Amino acid sequence: MPNCTDRRVIIIDLEKINITLPDGSIREYERGATAMDVARDISEGLARNVLAAKVNEEVWDATRPINESSDLQLLTWNDDEGKSTFWHSSAHLMAEALEALYPGIKLGIGPPIDNGFYYDIDFGDHKFSSDEFPKVEAKMIELARQDNTYKRIDVSKDDAVLYFKEKEDPYKLDLLERLEDGSITFYEQGGFTDLCRGPHIPSTGKIKAVKLMLVAGAYWLGDEKSKQLTRIYAVSFPKQKELKQHLHMLEEAKKRDHKKLGKEMELFTFSEKVGAGLPIWLPKGTAVRERLEKYMRQAQIERGYMPVVTPHIGKKDLYVTSGHYEKYGEDSFQPIRTPNEDEEFLLKPMNCPHHCEVYKFKPHSYKDLPMRVAEFGTVYRYEQSGELSGLARVRGFTQDDAHIFCTPEQIKDEFIDVIDLVIETLNKLSFNEFTAQISLRDKEDRSKYIGSDENWEKAENAIIEATKERDLETVTEYGEAAFYGPKLDFMVKDAIGRKWQLGTIQVDYNLPERFELEYVGSDNQKHRPVMIHRAPFGSLERFIGVLIEHCAGNFPLWLTPDQIAILPISEKYNEYSQKVLKYLNNHDIRGFVDERNEKIGKKIRDNEIKKIPYMLIIGEKEAENQQVSVRKHKEGDLGVQSLDEFIAFFNKELVD
Repeated sequence: MPNCTDRRVIIIDLEKINITLPDGSIREYERGATAMDVARDISEGLARNVLAAKVNEEVWDATRPINESSDLQLLTWNDDEGKSTFWHSSAHLMAEALEALYPGIKLGIGPPIDNGFYYDIDFGDHKFSSDEFPKVEAKMIELARQDNTYKRIDVSKDDAVLYFKEKEDPYKLDLLERLEDGSITFYEQGGFTDLCRGPHIPSTGKIKAVKLMLVAGAYWLGDEKSKQLTRIYAVSFPKQKELKQHLHMLEEAKKRDHKKLGKEMELFTFSEKVGAGLPIWLPKGTAVRERLEKYMRQAQIERGYMPVVTPHIGKKDLYVTSGHYEKYGEDSFQPIRTPNEDEEFLLKPMNCPHHCEVYKFKPHSYKDLPMRVAEFGTVYRYEQSGELSGLARVRGFTQDDAHIFCTPEQIKDEFIDVIDLVIETLNKLSFNEFTAQISLRDKEDRSKYIGSDENWEKAENAIIEATKERDLETVTEYGEAAFYGPKLDFMVKDAIGRKWQLGTIQVDYNLPERFELEYVGSDNQKHRPVMIHRAPFGSLERFIGVLIEHCAGNFPLWLTPDQIAILPISEKYNEYSQKVLKYLNNHDIRGFVDERNEKIGKKIRDNEIKKIPYMLIIGEKEAENQQVSVRKHKEGDLGVQSLDEFIAFFNKELVD
């Protein structure tokens, strides 16, 4: 025991904070330092590119003081949060330009979106049109060149209300009614002030290129009973060349639009009589879909999956037990009521509750696990009509769904095996660029999720360890988990640089709890299995829609519905053409004879539009010599070949 007169003084510098960077390095700064100060210490070049910062996983202004030790990530244009902040700031710049050009307008909201931003405006009696885009763009660039700082200002609710009452702005006052005192901030740049929680880029000067894209109507806060405002969509960039690249990408995207190509290639259709968001697969589209299913079924059999089939509906109680009714109830079709009192069924929103009942069919020992069940199961969600978009957002879709029931000790190996299956699938279809997104719970709001913190931590750690073992390039997103567990989403980049979420893998301790699933362990005691949800395609509808746009309708040769079109130059050669088709069919080459009474030039053009990989043209010489004249899609004539020469050539192309 120390002597009571022994006094030791420990000096703690309360004015210093530690900043931990993503590489694990720690830097010491004065309290109140900003992310921009850190960036300048690293390099002036980095500081010029910093748009915002992530402080303890929350996106902040790069110029906002940091008053406690924190984890810090500097955000640039290369980061999604950096782009989002840039576009949010651009929305404020557009609002400033519009106020200058149209005095008296009232401002609604102006958020960033996936590819740019918008602002909702009440123009009063003025009818704003796309003809006015150039002058708004010019004004935005004029204001941007002033290089005005975006300033964050904390405001009391009373002062905020007074400010917008003086401006007679009903929309901002409506927003303020929904906010609590102490949580309100203004942002100011130049002569413009807006109600906003931020964050924003350091100054307007970083905005070098802008383009207004579309003008549309939008009800205030999406309420059809409210006034319709004018919504102006736009996009902006830190360099003019990036705007040019973006506009080129949009033109390319129009050519690749799966809705357009799906019609031209006769893959799928929609019918108002059937219902919005319910795709009808035509014969050629069904052929594509069935080949994808065949590929996945074979891959699953090789990995020990057992196929099952479950109903398209289930009793409401099933989804109450699973938690899907609570979470998806508003997005589901209305219950189906039977003549029996209090008996209700739902179109199934997910396959997993049914698969839990498959597991419960009989008792299980640890020796039975892992148990892998798979189903191409169709599910239904009542998406809002305004959100439907071709195959990308539908109300009925089929998942290549599977559920693995395993012991806690088996999770990592099973998860890694699924990762390998997803990567193999993506590579098979030439999706060679992707990032694995680790989707975790929201750090603050846990109300969206079911299950114990302990189980969530186990599940999250299992995913993180598996991705490290497979050395995947990953990003972590908080708040993106499923309601029952964390997941790994594969974010795929297509041929023109757009990102899509396709395959997904999820670890779930919660549904086994809710369904009271059990197995007998080696200790002869009962235990809960863990459930892994996985869908390498995601949904077949969305996957095929993305695939069409990725390959511009030019499917891989093994997948394309018609690999050849045989084009007789006149009806005299139809009989020989049919013999050629039969011979090639016997060698597993699919196609048809185009016997239309059209000139050969039109037949070629029409089959080019349909993306037929090979056209075999037959005239007098070809018929006499038992040959075909071969044309390749987008490349033209390949010369005359015998049927066996073409088969050998085709099979080599198929392998390559």
